[in-house]
Amino acid sequence: MSPPALNMEDPKRTVSSGNTQSTDGQEASVEVRFADFCKNGLLNENACTEAMKLFNRSKHLLSTSMAAIGSGTPEEAERYWFAFVLYSVKRLSQSDTGEHSFNICKILRVAKLNMVDFFKELPQFIVKAGPILSSQYGADWEKRLEAKELQANFVHLSLLSKYYKRTFQELFLISEVNSGEQLGVTNAAGIVTDYHRFGWLLFLALRVHAFSSFKDLVTCTNGLVAILAILIIHIPVCFRKFAIHDSPRFVKKGNKDVDLLMSLCNIYETSEDELRKTMEKANGLIADILKKKPHPASEYKIESLENIDTDDLIYFEDLMEEASLSSSLDILEKDYEDATRNKGELDERVFVNEEDSLLGSGSLSGGAMNINETKTIDSIASPAKTITSPLSPYRSPSTSRANVILCGSNSKILATPVTTAMTTAKWLRTVICPLPPKPSPELERFLSSCDRDVTTDVIRRAKIILEAIFPTSGQGEQCISGSLQSTSLMDSIWAEQRRTEALKLYYRVLQAMCTAESQILHASNLTSLLTNERFHRCMLACSAELVLATHKTVTMLFPAVLERTGITAFDLSKVIESFIRHEESLPRELRRHLNSLEERLLESMVWEKGSSMYNSLAVARPALSSEINRLGLLAEPMPSLDAIAMHMNISCGSLPCVPSLQKYETSPDKYLPGLNGDIRSPKRLCTEYRSVLVERNPFTSPVKDRLLALNNLKPKLSPALQSAFASPTRPNPGAGGETCAETAISIFFSKIVKLAAVRINGMVERLQLSQPIRESVYCLFQQILTQRTTLFFNRHIDQIILCCLYGVAKISQLKLTFREIIFNYRKQPQSKPQVFRSVFVDWSSAHRQGKTGQEHVDIITFYNEIFIPAVKPLLVELAPVGTAQKSDQNSATNNANGQCPGSPKISTFPCLPDMSPKKVSSVHNVYVSPLRSSKMDALISNSSKSYYACVGESTHAFQSPSKDLTAINNRLNSNRKPRGTLNFDEVNMGLVSDSLVANSLYLQNGSCGSSSGVPVKSEQPDS
Repeated sequence: MSPPALNMEDPKRTVSSGNTQSTDGQEASVEVRFADFCKNGLLNENACTEAMKLFNRSKHLLSTSMAAIGSGTPEEAERYWFAFVLYSVKRLSQSDTGEHSFNICKILRVAKLNMVDFFKELPQFIVKAGPILSSQYGADWEKRLEAKELQANFVHLSLLSKYYKRTFQELFLISEVNSGEQLGVTNAAGIVTDYHRFGWLLFLALRVHAFSSFKDLVTCTNGLVAILAILIIHIPVCFRKFAIHDSPRFVKKGNKDVDLLMSLCNIYETSEDELRKTMEKANGLIADILKKKPHPASEYKIESLENIDTDDLIYFEDLMEEASLSSSLDILEKDYEDATRNKGELDERVFVNEEDSLLGSGSLSGGAMNINETKTIDSIASPAKTITSPLSPYRSPSTSRANVILCGSNSKILATPVTTAMTTAKWLRTVICPLPPKPSPELERFLSSCDRDVTTDVIRRAKIILEAIFPTSGQGEQCISGSLQSTSLMDSIWAEQRRTEALKLYYRVLQAMCTAESQILHASNLTSLLTNERFHRCMLACSAELVLATHKTVTMLFPAVLERTGITAFDLSKVIESFIRHEESLPRELRRHLNSLEERLLESMVWEKGSSMYNSLAVARPALSSEINRLGLLAEPMPSLDAIAMHMNISCGSLPCVPSLQKYETSPDKYLPGLNGDIRSPKRLCTEYRSVLVERNPFTSPVKDRLLALNNLKPKLSPALQSAFASPTRPNPGAGGETCAETAISIFFSKIVKLAAVRINGMVERLQLSQPIRESVYCLFQQILTQRTTLFFNRHIDQIILCCLYGVAKISQLKLTFREIIFNYRKQPQSKPQVFRSVFVDWSSAHRQGKTGQEHVDIITFYNEIFIPAVKPLLVELAPVGTAQKSDQNSATNNANGQCPGSPKISTFPCLPDMSPKKVSSVHNVYVSPLRSSKMDALISNSSKSYYACVGESTHAFQSPSKDLTAINNRLNSNRKPRGTLNFDEVNMGLVSDSLVANSLYLQNGSCGSSSGVPVKSEQPDS
């Protein structure tokens, strides 16, 4: 029978009927308030009319969304919606929007909102108002709106401003300047503030005039370091915190003076060539904008240049003199305003003004970055982690420790997004850039060993695809000054450099893959792989994405590489794992980036309309093909190389055209299944732990990185990579008669299940639910994936997980509300508001009277209207009573939903390896981690079972570690039922050794020493 617990409670909406069913008078008052908002110095009359039109067309969405925007109050929701509308009009309108320029900062000041909150809520407006924006501004509105790019730019500038402030304070006096008499300078504090502001404004001039479209993080960091060099040369010595001749961080040329630029490169991990070029551009801007005459620094014998090798350095007289500094600041301000007038972008000067009320606080991601420095960049470590071990084998210890204060030899620089990006860029510069920009002799041997020589084809394809990703012609505008170099030329130089880096990486990894495949097949003829168009495009896209991720570009965020290469998310997922495995020198940061991309692909992108996964699913699950076709989910044909070359106006020079592409582009089999390059039959037990669980978790131990590298040295016993790109209908020789589509979908589903296991486990731990509940949720998720697959179409897997959690809680009669589930889900690292606020629904398939078409609803509506009617029979099976009659009555229903014959059987919850640092308290933010290898030499004792707790600062001065641990245990065990002190001799209590982690990586469903096996305390949450 159907227990009453299945019925969803009807939670009281935050938005009352008085809000959703406004009277005409109330609606009129909203319009009046919006009109006043527009006229508040922001828009002229014509622009106000256009904004009012957009507002009137979207105000019904505001009335139904008030509870989901901001704190849920109508007044705050209005201010958000006003800001969204004005920002859209500013970015999308073709007409003049006002006599006075305004940007997003001015909009937010009038709306009394901050940047962080604005960008967190903006995706809701984009999803809900998308059709209206499309009809009013055209189909390309989202690309022109550039919301993601603006958010990434804000995050990058937040990080860069913190980086600049920190490094400036390391180099120059800040708090000490209050004693102006001691320095012999009046108003010393004000002068130092002006110095700091001058450096930031000069940096902004570099961004506007030199960096143009491609304002990537690495290039901008080079610019900041160049600005620091100029400041060191020109700021009086009395304001320095260091003595340049005594600091061990400064490099001397033989027995001569200090090489300033080389020293800064060693400290801040920049390229000396790029730093010199950037400094040359900055000097040019000083001459052109400030009209200062450059002089060779060697001509001057002044105190600020003492002990510095002045060869190739430029000095400007009176640049930092108090008399001229104020006018220079005014000139730079005006230059910035003129260059950015009426663009609607960020006013980047706010970061040096430190307008906290406008910038906001909290966590906000942009691209692959996060605004919260201490939590994201190297999240495997505690916030106090410093760079003491190399990110890759190519980072020498001598250059990895930059001093917090340059005169101190033992100081260390904190790992931040900027320092991590510069370290990763160093790997690209030192490992990849020295390689030749052409196939190596070993790779040429594989290319020529095919049925026909495909070397020319590979070279031509790489040229076309990489030029499509990195266009030669710049999109930037001409600079305002005729004497300044064209930004279009700078864009072309930048694009050429990135193209070359991606090309070299592509050839390097392709050779490694060919070598591995030839060892598996015991043959050097890899025709089916090396002639596969889709495989090469995926490899080129992956290489380009890593180059983009290394430089942290703002204007080319993922999935830009997919759009420009003509492949889909499912296509790219076929090569990610193999790419990581075959490039052993890949820095940890880039491994994490690829793993996070794979997670994005699995959680939602592969399920979106136009994914080639649906083409393989229609072959593997014929019963689903009608629903796939009805929703129009199938992918479009992949564009040919010639079409891409023509669209991008790419000239291939003397290279001949590639012969006709393989039949996959035009035949019904054009969309190929992919298995991340490692095809396993679902009937075979997987004995190697997959990367989806090993490296993706933000608390993964570095031990696992080393173990994965060791795993790369093990023989790869999986079938050949080339079968991953075979026709979906082709039999897979390594899968017992299955078609390639069936094998692809089976392994794709297994990856989905593993990712879901990690996320279910995280939610269960947060909610403090029992193991049986976790097992039931996991079982239900698997059943839905195999028997109710259509629930995943056009949706996010977290939406299904959240519904499974609530459904199991109700059937188990737990007092757990959906509100509490959402509250805890918000704390998950992958959480996004649109997951529970915007769920796709197709009412025509739901058979609801009075409802037609497609729309996005909140997750509670989805649960009540769509999820429960489809999943109710599966939930009944999980009920505590009536389980004896559960299976027979539903067998016909299960088969009718088109379960794949080769689908994995429903399995128990997998054994997850212990993540490190391991959170040992659900109440307090206390983590326990095994001893890191970087501290082993300093701390290891004669006892092989010694463990150490690295807790940052001691709880009391000169206190022993044992007393610190006692204090921690007392803190953990206060205000709740004691569970005993932490026993560091028992691995199940949260602290695990490296050897245990090593063993757990290779376990799939067998027994292991994971702490996940410890019963979880079941507590009823407060309702």
